[in-house]
Amino acid sequence: MANAKLTPLQEAEARRAAAAAAADRPKRAISDEEKATRKDRVAKAKDALARSVGMKGEQVAPARTALKVYLQKLNDPKQPDDAAFEALIEAPFKVPFKKKTNDRRF
Repeated sequence: MANAKLTPLQEAEARRAAAAAAADRPKRAISDEEKATRKDRVAKAKDALARSVGMKGEQVAPARTALKVYLQKLNDPKQPDDAAFEALIEAPFKVPFKKKTNDRRF
């Protein structure tokens, strides 16, 4: 019965109930210090995205995607710590190490 379709009236009622439940939750208070940190991080992430536009390499595309996801999920309560954020910003510009192989073909 979990896959049963809802009528438009039931969908509207479910949306209203969800909105009411969300309104009952207390709003998360964001301090001025946290706002300043977020603003600084957004500026750094956007700068890293802008600087990495024309770059080539296997590390660039995944790193740019990670930065875009970070910017999309900015309001999530769980944010990366400073070290992880710095690694996220530097990722498009760091060339990965070459993998050594024992392949002796000439």
